[in-house]
Amino acid sequence: MSYEQMEDAWRLCDAAREYIKNAGREVQPREIIEKVFMSSTLVDAERTRQDTSDPPSIFLKSPYGVRYNQENKNWIPFRHGPVKIELD
Repeated sequence: MSYEQMEDAWRLCDAAREYIKNAGREVQPREIIEKVFMSSTLVDAERTRQDTSDPPSIFLKSPYGVRYNQENKNWIPFRHGPVKIELD
């Protein structure tokens, strides 16, 4: 399950890049948060709104999230919770 959850985080990052590409202009992180991330059912909106960093980290309902990397000017996944590894 964790691998799929990480892929969900990557897909949100991809959606942010696609939004920027389609905008054809410079897009601020706050716009991405409101237009792309907060409309996703994957996002834990309450926890994300509580984050005081600027721009805030986006917490998913899984142990993953996405945050803005100032150096790269890009959104990247991160892990914010424990990951259970299930062996068959």
